[in-house]
Amino acid sequence: MTKLGYLRVSTKDQRPGRQIEGLAALCDELHVEHASAATRQRPVDQAVIGRLEPGDTLVVASLDRAFRSTVDAINEAERLIDRGVHFEIVTLNVDTSTADGMLAYSIVAAVATHERMRISERTKQGLEAARRRGVRLGRPPKLGPADLAQIAARLEEEGATITAIAAEHGMAPWSLSRALKRSQSQRPDG
Repeated sequence: MTKLGYLRVSTKDQRPGRQIEGLAALCDELHVEHASAATRQRPVDQAVIGRLEPGDTLVVASLDRAFRSTVDAINEAERLIDRGVHFEIVTLNVDTSTADGMLAYSIVAAVATHERMRISERTKQGLEAARRRGVRLGRPPKLGPADLAQIAARLEEEGATITAIAAEHGMAPWSLSRALKRSQSQRPDG
């Protein structure tokens, strides 16, 4: 009767400390995964699920730390139950081995999915508002207007190539070509 704790954080920069504190005393082992909730391939999750035997328990701190969606959560809970594996959600004190626990689990899974969708909607709305205000999204350009003007002049010289100049600046030739075209189209004479 082993209790395996599964913890997930979305990025390498995030720390699982809060989840570890909540699960350490409850579990025989803790397994941490660094992956987005939307990622389909989560090797740590797959390894933990694969190790569970009848009578074992999968323990997660909260629902959104374990599953991608309501459907994913409900399907996984049913597969675990069919295998004789128990499932605990620490923050909710949910036990999926009872009908009431499964009902509570289904409701919580739906709410968690709803919240993820709302966060996604708000993020998209924020990005769109920033675009309307003229904010440039994404990485800042590697080369400024003066750099691009100098590179354009070098390309007119014999022997200079996009590939060689791109390598000097640590970028792909197609990126440099695109930056040059954008720069030329933005010039008043261009």
